[in-house]
Amino acid sequence: MAKSLNNNLTKAKAGKNDEFYTELTDIEKELRHYKTHFKDKVVFCNCDDPRVSNFFHYFSFNFEKLELKKLIATCYKNQNMDLFSDHKSEKAIYLEYNGDKNGDNIPNPEEIGIKQLKGDGDFRSQESIELLKQADIVVTNPPFSLFREYVAQLIEYDKKFLIIGNQNNLTYKEIFKLVKENKIWTGVDNGGTKWFKVPDHYDIETETRIKIENSQKYFSMGSVYWFTNLDLSKRHEDLILYKTYTPEKYPKYDNYDAIEVSKVTEIPIDFKGAMGVPITFLDKHNPEQFEILGITDRENDSGLKTKIYTNNDVPNPGDLNRRGAIKIGDNYKSTYARLLIKNKKL
Repeated sequence: MAKSLNNNLTKAKAGKNDEFYTELTDIEKELRHYKTHFKDKVVFCNCDDPRVSNFFHYFSFNFEKLELKKLIATCYKNQNMDLFSDHKSEKAIYLEYNGDKNGDNIPNPEEIGIKQLKGDGDFRSQESIELLKQADIVVTNPPFSLFREYVAQLIEYDKKFLIIGNQNNLTYKEIFKLVKENKIWTGVDNGGTKWFKVPDHYDIETETRIKIENSQKYFSMGSVYWFTNLDLSKRHEDLILYKTYTPEKYPKYDNYDAIEVSKVTEIPIDFKGAMGVPITFLDKHNPEQFEILGITDRENDSGLKTKIYTNNDVPNPGDLNRRGAIKIGDNYKSTYARLLIKNKKL
């Protein structure tokens, strides 16, 4: 399943097939945790076909409730605000909404300013950057094939943001560096299956990741995460620990001074040294409780890197069908990347 999904995402990346439109229910489920951040703020959705985008829908219909100052949404190579982009137009439009004018608390078409862009609406264009400079908070689902470049731009212009990406983005060298430095963290509603609306021309072949409802095509792309730099109450809640350390239960890696903790729920309460934990730990990470030291199978500033064993190294490798294997004593374990963490309160 994971291999099939990765192949599909690779094909999408090669074809720039990045049009994943987030469901309104998923947006509502996450945005309810951030309401206090939006008062008197300019929100920018810079990777959206404005009227198709549920991000624009959410913020325009909740404009007064959130006490927004302004809402801006741009699209890419599209001049029809009611349709998916077919990327055939060399120019694009953007929408600007400044709130209800006629008292019905509904964003009517005549209240939404439709403005022409000189260019194609790419988030990297100078026109889009000028709109970005006006914004306080960026909220969108960016092209996953350009995730690193997109985040780098947000950091460069010192913007607050709430965006969607794949769990694997956390292991990218550029993104993990920001995680380690507490410049980006995960949101609330992470993991699990999320369905994204896609255009009819979306042509990646898959049996289990595509569905059609009411003539609309949907695609699910694995473990989806929210990424943000907006403060959350959960970031200040200690992870409750109840396991105790024993050398038998928590063996050390053969070439790095850290113990293997295969589940976040099994992090020992009394171990002072380095621990290798699943990447899903970041859902529970409180930077006041734990220090992130590094990540296996990835280069990082601290130079912490363990050897990842491959099938060529492993006697009777069996099913090492992920990134490779970690050696613990005389045993080899197939595993995803591990975060290296340390309890700061011991």
